[in-house]
Amino acid sequence: MTKYNILIILLAFSIYAKGQADSMTVISIQEVIITSQRVPQKEAVIPYSVTSIGRKEMDNFNPRTTPEALMSTNGVFVQKTNHGGGSPYIRGLTGNQTLLLIDGIRLNNSIYRYGPNQYLNTIDPFSIDKIEVVKGTGSVQYGSDAIGGALQVFTKELVLNKESKEFHGNVLGKYMTGDMEKTGRAELQYSSQKLAAFVGGTYRDFGDLIGGRNTGKQSPSGYNEYAFDSKIALALKDNIQLTLANQFLRQEHVPVYHKVKLENYMLNEFDPQQRMLTYARLKIQGRQKLFNQVKLIASWQQGIEGRSFQKNSSSTLTRERDEINTLGFTADVSSRLSNKWTANSGIEIYHDQVGSTKADISDSGNGSSTTKRGLYPDDSKYSSYSIYTLHRLDWGNWIFDGGVRFNAFQINISDATLGEVKISPEALVFNASAMYNFSQAHHVYTTFSSGFRAPNIDDMGTLGIVDFRYEVPAYDLKPEKSQNYELGYKLSLPKFSGTVAAYYMDLNQLITRVKVDGQMIDGYQVYKKENVEEAYIQGLETTAKWKPLSAFEINGGVSYTYGQSITKNEPLRRIPPLNGRLAGTYSVKKFVTTAEFLFASKQDRLAAGDKSDNRIPAGGTPGWQVVNLFAGYQLASVKFNLGLQNLFNEDYRTHGSGINGVGRSTFLSINYAF
Repeated sequence: MTKYNILIILLAFSIYAKGQADSMTVISIQEVIITSQRVPQKEAVIPYSVTSIGRKEMDNFNPRTTPEALMSTNGVFVQKTNHGGGSPYIRGLTGNQTLLLIDGIRLNNSIYRYGPNQYLNTIDPFSIDKIEVVKGTGSVQYGSDAIGGALQVFTKELVLNKESKEFHGNVLGKYMTGDMEKTGRAELQYSSQKLAAFVGGTYRDFGDLIGGRNTGKQSPSGYNEYAFDSKIALALKDNIQLTLANQFLRQEHVPVYHKVKLENYMLNEFDPQQRMLTYARLKIQGRQKLFNQVKLIASWQQGIEGRSFQKNSSSTLTRERDEINTLGFTADVSSRLSNKWTANSGIEIYHDQVGSTKADISDSGNGSSTTKRGLYPDDSKYSSYSIYTLHRLDWGNWIFDGGVRFNAFQINISDATLGEVKISPEALVFNASAMYNFSQAHHVYTTFSSGFRAPNIDDMGTLGIVDFRYEVPAYDLKPEKSQNYELGYKLSLPKFSGTVAAYYMDLNQLITRVKVDGQMIDGYQVYKKENVEEAYIQGLETTAKWKPLSAFEINGGVSYTYGQSITKNEPLRRIPPLNGRLAGTYSVKKFVTTAEFLFASKQDRLAAGDKSDNRIPAGGTPGWQVVNLFAGYQLASVKFNLGLQNLFNEDYRTHGSGINGVGRSTFLSINYAF
């Protein structure tokens, strides 16, 4: 069956469901989504494509990492350069062209790389309450980088206890066959009328990943990780709450498997891979229409990335280290201007300071060390200043939604190669959408969103080996721009719900690597970034959920993406293939079990960069199908979770990845709560 047959069947199914709906009683309760307009809204009446995964699902499936938790999320395709990575593709884009946030604070910073990266894996999955993805929009709501969309992680929120003081905790252990995972997690939580507090810690030992029937152990790929998270909520007054939070995660000796396997490296690893976030959030519930709620967030985030590599034929070990400190401030005001008109307005400020070093260490003689220029210009500074306003109007059966953001940047780089570089790019973006509610069950919407990505220090200042290229600095860069058009339909019935969305996105002034003819450094072709590419991405996404019995549910989705470079007259790089999921869940009292089928078709629409990428097989990435089984049982205060992954031991690789997926394996987790 071709991908076009599948799309036609799904469209026909959606139309059939709509036709059957009019005689059925609808329900009005919908899942709350926060991301799209910075305030809680019902999912069915948000005029964008949104999807989410909650704590309950994560507890049932026990994903190994935060990126792997998204593998069952429709419209999000996860590429894994290495076992310690995981880069989500939204609308065919990833890396610094998609925006990652945590608790409303940007994870993206000025050294986020183009293409796949590992940064989402620096969020401990045990700290998460919910993950939400909004597709094709986000620049107006949250600023630069949200061209493909925005993915926001919400950590566990504290609730004050008005009745009494309570103390809770839990301890979890997890083991995966083949020593692929050994995890321990402990949490403590206290709540009272004025104070609530939470603290958690995780230690994880990941062994080498064992692939399918013909792959076997992929060594080296394992690594160690430890994480801590804490949060305190204080009721300063009845309408004022202060939240203080800290998150820390460190991964050590994280191998880049394909470099060792395919590029003659004795050693190639991230060490360390570390993230720390501390923030204070003040929430004031107002009593005026204009100041219905005020939220202030001050944050400090630090990222450290070390890289160590040495070729088999070399006597020199190279160590690189990048450290970035980011200060952030957000002031957001929610207004209820009338019963029909609500708004959010505010300012956001972020300031990055980058430190970057490099040393070549000789392992012959006295082990002398030579200091060199780091991957980025040391002591670079990057500041972002923005102001935005977002509005929503409910008018009978119509919902109108729109907003505008102005963003200015100050980028300062001092480098021996570039000299003194100071640029001040600006961007003005807006979005507008309309939804018509035929009834509580049927919703049709159309939306337009403009987006942008300002050039960052990674674009301008990189000097060194990136993937399989040698990149040199560039400074005369302008923001990338996008225009996204979407038409969608949402259906919500007592036993059946679903969505269909078609989209088209224009991409202009794309910053792309351009080959510098005749130049080679250390055996690598030299590239430089320029604003030279125009492209488009179009696609179709559909989801469905059917609950024929109170204890049984079937859900699934299919996503199709087509990307084309107009400038190069070839496919865009690393565009995900047609992919999807079908799952059935049976739950009764203390027992739950899920059977899951994941698939991706062959991707043989390859750009020139794909064809030269040693992570992509000649002729394209083969299609695959994987079956997983999960079960959970609650026995008093103890919960057991069992997973059987890749039941038929399929050899497979998500497109563009540098390592194959896990083969047939089993995990068991035990969680004791008190």
